[in-house]
Amino acid sequence: MPPAARPFAAIPADAAAVLRPVLPGLADELVRAIAVEVPDYARAMEGEFGRVVRLGVETALGRFVDLIEDPTGDDGRGKATYVNLGRGEMRAGRSLDALLSAYRLGSRLAWRRFVEAGVAGGLEPDAIYALGEAIFAYIDELSAESAEGYAEEQTAAAGESERRRRRLVRLFAQDPPPGQEAIRTAAAGAGWALPRGGLAALVAAVAETGEPGEALLDSTAARLARQLGEGAIGAEAFGAALVIVPDPDAPGRRRRLAAAIMEHPVALGPTVPWAEALRSVRRAVATERLAAAGRLAAREGTQLRVADDHLVDLLLAADTALAAELAAGRLAPLDELGEGPRARLRETLAAWLDRPGQVQAVAEALGVHPQTVRYRVRQLRDLFGARLDDPDARFELALALRVR
Repeated sequence: MPPAARPFAAIPADAAAVLRPVLPGLADELVRAIAVEVPDYARAMEGEFGRVVRLGVETALGRFVDLIEDPTGDDGRGKATYVNLGRGEMRAGRSLDALLSAYRLGSRLAWRRFVEAGVAGGLEPDAIYALGEAIFAYIDELSAESAEGYAEEQTAAAGESERRRRRLVRLFAQDPPPGQEAIRTAAAGAGWALPRGGLAALVAAVAETGEPGEALLDSTAARLARQLGEGAIGAEAFGAALVIVPDPDAPGRRRRLAAAIMEHPVALGPTVPWAEALRSVRRAVATERLAAAGRLAAREGTQLRVADDHLVDLLLAADTALAAELAAGRLAPLDELGEGPRARLRETLAAWLDRPGQVQAVAEALGVHPQTVRYRVRQLRDLFGARLDDPDARFELALALRVR
């Protein structure tokens, strides 16, 4: 037996015949009262809105009297009416307060008219008391049904909003880029204001084959966007969790981004106009891939890697075959050495190129005696000759070491 049916069991079934004649006039009175006493409904009960309200009132009254006749006979079909009323309130942009106020108003009027009809029809006092209990239990049930519909519509609306935002993120990452009008339309549909101060792409968890799928990356991106706040939106793109960050160069924004990022190592692309979002997305993805390969360090105290801090590495990674040829060619003099001497001289060469001529500084960086540095530099001069003194050659050697 449903919860609302229990109070009905105490009402004589023949009470239904006493109350039915009251229903048409009560329905008219309720509709008029709702229009006057519920502020959000203070409009003429005409058109679709009036039809829905009258249907709800008539269904509620008829269902109530049917339960008096047979407390176990409710097949649940009437429930859809009140679930849909709750859905309608959400769609109209109202809270449930107006609808619940209408229900409470209806219960008071119905109780008054039913008592009058019950007394006139000779119902026993106990039956009239049970009738009051049934009315208020019934209103509680209708309220719960409408709250269910309202919550379902809220969930559906949130899901649709999230779907539209995911589509917008993927448009920003689309290659070739869509037209600007397509982005404007998608942004309007998602309720997302295109930023005047540009945007930047933030990428986390780049996935290789067999790694987390689209749904998980969508979830990761959405969670990261919520952590960042301030209008960030996220979705899967390029096999990664991609977040679009509006106005990343606004005062204090970069600091708040770094502070918000705790769970995921992330890469931040350059700030670009929204119409050029793909450029920031590509740069952020490339930065994250280098970071995942262990070739980039995060900023101290954060999980954030900023693409603009690693432009040389990104340049070299853009054509790995060419970079490998550069490294092989420029560092070839070291190839004939054993593994240990080769590693030591490569380390010394990197430190020397960073601090040319500064023996003491190089020794401190390497943790060795200055005389050891002088000995190794003589070895390097034997191998590389005048290239250690030529600015262009030193630059190429530094790039080659960076590749290795």
